[in-house]
Amino acid sequence: MTDDLSFLRRQARTQRFTLGTPKNFRVSPDGSRVLFQRSRTATDRRNSLYLLDMRTGEESVVVDAAELLPGEEELPAEERARRERTRETSGGVVGYATDNAFRVAAFSLSGKLYTADLDSGDVRLLVDASVVDPRPDPTGTHVAYVSDRRLRVVELASGADRALIPDEGPDVTWGLAEFIAAEELNRTRGYWWSPDGRCLLVQRTDRAEVPTWTIADPANPASPATTVAYPAAGTRNASVSLSFLGLDGSRVDVQHGDWEYLVAVHWSAAGPPLIAVQPRDQRRLEFYTLDPQSGSARLLRSEEDRHWVEIVTGVPAWTPEGRLVHVGVRDDTYRVLVDGEPVTPVGLQVRSVLHVGDEVLFSASADDPTQIHVYRTSVGEVQCLSRVDGVHIGAGTADTTVLSSWSLDHSGPKVSVLRDGEPVAEIASYPMEPGLEPKPVWLTVGERALRAALVLPTGRDVDSASADGPLPVLLDPYGGPHAQRVLQSRNSFLTSQWLADQGFAVLVADGRGTPGRGPAWEKEVYHALADVTLADQVDALHAVAERYPNLLDLDRVAIRGWSYGGYLSALAVLRRPDVFHAAVAGAPVTDWSLYDTAYTERYLGHPDDNPDVYERNSLIADAPSLRRPLLLVHGLGDDNVFVAHALRLSAALLASGRDHTFLPLVGATHMTPQAEEVAENLMLTQVRWLKRQLGVEG
Repeated sequence: MTDDLSFLRRQARTQRFTLGTPKNFRVSPDGSRVLFQRSRTATDRRNSLYLLDMRTGEESVVVDAAELLPGEEELPAEERARRERTRETSGGVVGYATDNAFRVAAFSLSGKLYTADLDSGDVRLLVDASVVDPRPDPTGTHVAYVSDRRLRVVELASGADRALIPDEGPDVTWGLAEFIAAEELNRTRGYWWSPDGRCLLVQRTDRAEVPTWTIADPANPASPATTVAYPAAGTRNASVSLSFLGLDGSRVDVQHGDWEYLVAVHWSAAGPPLIAVQPRDQRRLEFYTLDPQSGSARLLRSEEDRHWVEIVTGVPAWTPEGRLVHVGVRDDTYRVLVDGEPVTPVGLQVRSVLHVGDEVLFSASADDPTQIHVYRTSVGEVQCLSRVDGVHIGAGTADTTVLSSWSLDHSGPKVSVLRDGEPVAEIASYPMEPGLEPKPVWLTVGERALRAALVLPTGRDVDSASADGPLPVLLDPYGGPHAQRVLQSRNSFLTSQWLADQGFAVLVADGRGTPGRGPAWEKEVYHALADVTLADQVDALHAVAERYPNLLDLDRVAIRGWSYGGYLSALAVLRRPDVFHAAVAGAPVTDWSLYDTAYTERYLGHPDDNPDVYERNSLIADAPSLRRPLLLVHGLGDDNVFVAHALRLSAALLASGRDHTFLPLVGATHMTPQAEEVAENLMLTQVRWLKRQLGVEG
């Protein structure tokens, strides 16, 4: 059925060729079973829950999403918001949690709470209401969940269901991560069970003083506008606090220090509850223990930096012996620290901590930031568990590890289960074949040794392409902090290869600020997002052109991107029209005072203290200088980079008499459109527009 589809339709239908691939793995304490999510086919958007029995090597279906929900899902507003923050576009079982003994799994489906007995396979509907983020307690006797802004608990044996806290009105939620935590701090949880299952540590969020912004639907004027609490740079954040709520009805409020951001929480049997917090300027990351009886907080350790302290997920945590594990910068390296002492070597840049037990499972990059490998500490040493080039994602424990391996050699992941570092089983993955085989030319260019990839039309290499005459150039970056494009994974370059096959030499470059190369590299963007990230794109372009004379037509250079890449694209034609001749800017930030507090202030500081920094890094004042074609694309339903960004730049361009094109996407959020025909036509529209502006035939 899909053989006749275009690549763009295939990509949209398969959610970028990720459907049919397993994800979200959990390993039982004895390592005998592995739970995971996977859709039934490469085009089914509904995830089901599967179990791999390591003793027999057989997979079984624990939860068949299609059987439980044959029709369309109806999601609570809070669940839709959670999925937007995590960029989750699939349906069915999109998340689940288990008790410590691996007997019961809880999940929501279309806003209803279900449990699955992992021994018998029985699936039970517990709550038929607006359920968000259900989680069993460690002992497996209760399940907590959020509904109508309040945390509730249902007893499995009796089905008794009650709220642990009264309703405090529409501005207060209990048990949900606030916008900033989910969007910028990599924390999507808002409550944590005690090890004995008798109480919970719960986040209370009061957004009464957060500015309220409006999202309208101009295509449907009869539809009411949506209002959201959005903490723009320099404005008030939601007020976040913590309380211990007991199943016996008790409440103990946690002492609140001078912190603004609740970064992470850990509660295990190995020690008291741990929290990681940051002040507004993010120049410190502090680790506290909490006393559930009094609510007092005791400072354990603190990391400081004159720019900002980077957040690494998975820590803090206790080892079983009660030793504190966190990640800190030592010798310009993100290193795993146990009770303050590094246990990972200089030069191995830790990206995330995946599990803390007797040993630590983590992901990191060594001397090549285009690769991410999975490691474990092992008797005072570090062992790399992934053994082929690529991007590897780990889960489970240091003893029993699930390894998802993405490579340039195959589409989709190959998933294996390792025991003590050796493969013992595989988990099936069956994504659709995209019909393209990107063969990027890997490059290290310029005086800063920028990592880049050059993608040419299929069948051409750097020599044959040059013989056929220079190619128009399309830069295809993200280019900003916290994200990479140049990674050794075939799926990372599928869109770039399709663009190259339209007649371009496509250049993808990661500049300063991108992860994998250490703190000093990342922090060169401080107060200088515009200057630094644009300079690196220009340098990469010129270095590649110098390396391959007559390959790139520097008189026909375009750039396209989304989000930060959209900002960078608009910036390119506004400030370097001598280099860039056309740009497509998708969902661009144009005025940093309109973007959120944590991200913006991390790199640019507080706008009241640094107005000149905001002026230098925003685009509105540059509008009169536009003299190259610019296509602005923005979703009208975007609640991350609001459409106000594109509209304000468009208004400034019009006021300055500068021609430009604006393409609004009806109903689209910050995620690129998911409807197949819209996704396909959006890309085709961009390519046709770029070819017209560059004078390219075809």
